[in-house]
Amino acid sequence: MEVLEKAGKLDDVVHLEVGEPDFEPPAIAREVASESAAHGEVSYTNARGKESLREAISDYYERQYGVEVPLNRIFVTPGSSPALLAVMLDVVDPGSEVVLTDPHYAPYPNFVRQAEGETTTVELDPETGFEPQIADFEAAVGPETAGLLINSPANPTGAVLSPESVEALVDLAERTGTRLISDEIYHGLDFDAEAHSVLEYTDDAFVLDGVSKRYGMTGWRLGWIIAPPDEEQAINRLVQNFLICAPNHVQDAAEAAIREGAGLDSIRDTYRERRDLLLEAARDWGLDMGYTPAGAYYLLLDVSSLPGDAFEVADRILEATGVAMTPGPDFGTQAENTLRASFATSTADIEEAIERLDAYFESH
Repeated sequence: MEVLEKAGKLDDVVHLEVGEPDFEPPAIAREVASESAAHGEVSYTNARGKESLREAISDYYERQYGVEVPLNRIFVTPGSSPALLAVMLDVVDPGSEVVLTDPHYAPYPNFVRQAEGETTTVELDPETGFEPQIADFEAAVGPETAGLLINSPANPTGAVLSPESVEALVDLAERTGTRLISDEIYHGLDFDAEAHSVLEYTDDAFVLDGVSKRYGMTGWRLGWIIAPPDEEQAINRLVQNFLICAPNHVQDAAEAAIREGAGLDSIRDTYRERRDLLLEAARDWGLDMGYTPAGAYYLLLDVSSLPGDAFEVADRILEATGVAMTPGPDFGTQAENTLRASFATSTADIEEAIERLDAYFESH
């Protein structure tokens, strides 16, 4: 966000710092939102979300993963971030721990701290494609561990967990009495490996998702929680008290996107092409970390050979080239000497960024 703020003060900036899809939301979603608001669908809804939307979400899980999710376990929220906060307030007691990967999505530890918990991290290695080693998770889970938070496809690495890894993590959580929390917001944006939901292996887990990423609806703020059967009432109380409900007409738009939005094949193909452009350029610059993102729309660049820390490198590149990228330290110690580049922006912008950075690294 600081990089975005700095970039906003400059002219002619190429934005690779934020995960903002450049694809338009489905036309049907925009039409339904307008019609819904015009017809007066602007009041409070049930805190769980409109039943028709929860039916659409349930149908999506059966269609996509072959699993049945009862409507009473689905809670619609104003974005997936409030969903994660509600889950942390439910799972985490003061002083208990949540195990995260390293690298991880930067705000994750803040959600844990807000619930007065602590974090323990499991380091991931680019040489294994940031795929977790189950033995490391076994070692990290202890008596104070309340939750295990995973994210696949992952931000900031773009790594996709194999089905064997998902199943092993489910088994670990069940054996240790640890609550598994799966952030699946980038599902549907998997282009070199198939992303599997934890719901294919267990009901005893929290799943977070929403329409932001795969439908290009970031600013619409519509997410959801799928709660384990025994946590339904607790999540219902938290949502009622703290979130009230998601916007009424946006719920209608989200239902339309889920039911009738166009397929993602062409979008995935475009992201793959953009990734390959950026990955080839990273190799030319000597910043390649030796892995290929299989999903989401991020690539970590190794800037350890450049003078200064990642914050200084990001500032220097922004000022000299107008290319904005995110410093890696907030993603964890394993990303400390990296910049995160997003290829969610247009292909033309990525090509422009590569051209500018080619000239910058050649002259430096």
